[in-house]
Amino acid sequence: MAYSIELSGRVALVTGASSGLGWRFAEVLAQAGAAVVLAGRRAEPLKELRARIEGQGGDAHVVELDVTDQPSIKAAVAHAETEMGPIDILVNNAGVATQGNLLDVSQEAFDEMFDTNVRGAFFVAQEVARRMVSRSLGVTPGTWTGGRIINIASVAGLRVFPKIGAYAMSKAAVVHMTRAMALEWGKYGINTNALCPGYIDTGMNHHHWQTESGQRLIQMLPRKRLGKPEDLDALIVLLASDQSGLVNGAIVTADDGFGA
Repeated sequence: MAYSIELSGRVALVTGASSGLGWRFAEVLAQAGAAVVLAGRRAEPLKELRARIEGQGGDAHVVELDVTDQPSIKAAVAHAETEMGPIDILVNNAGVATQGNLLDVSQEAFDEMFDTNVRGAFFVAQEVARRMVSRSLGVTPGTWTGGRIINIASVAGLRVFPKIGAYAMSKAAVVHMTRAMALEWGKYGINTNALCPGYIDTGMNHHHWQTESGQRLIQMLPRKRLGKPEDLDALIVLLASDQSGLVNGAIVTADDGFGA
């Protein structure tokens, strides 16, 4: 007997969907049946992804979103719900990273990371959760009472690695933010979890793994291999689904054992 997870009838908002893991998450959720809102600052790659999803028989809509700008967040969420219906699933994926020793991190780089990875993630989740809570209380209509929020953190949020200390701090904040959201919003049927990937080979970082420093890092990994975006497919679909009803406040690692 086959077992499958079906997301038909659900609306998913994916931030940072223009590239990397966000692109993959959006595509996989659409393949599972969800109508997907593709959000990001760069419209052209989002339109390319929309065409790809629609070519596969899926449903997608593009909305421009700058997570560091609160009016942009409010406008994007409102527009998404007007076009696609109430948001049932949020994949809070938008993020940036900067490498360097802590003594060399500039105020501008630090602010950009925390404005995007922490402040942006929080206020996107807050805006979506307000609408989920309203539906849960019966104030506004919706097809699904409650919802799913998946914050994309990192194994670096659980263990500090050299030269990415400030990034690790920002992702550690996302981990704790997830637990706080799960505690407060669980009573409304909203499940909030964090996914902490390890080192994943994406289009954005592929060039780094060909360098000497990248190759050295690969040799430090438990099985001396990188993850692939598709390695996270089953986790993202599960956390977005009804079947994850008992999973709330979980910090799920997918790092091939590197953070153990």
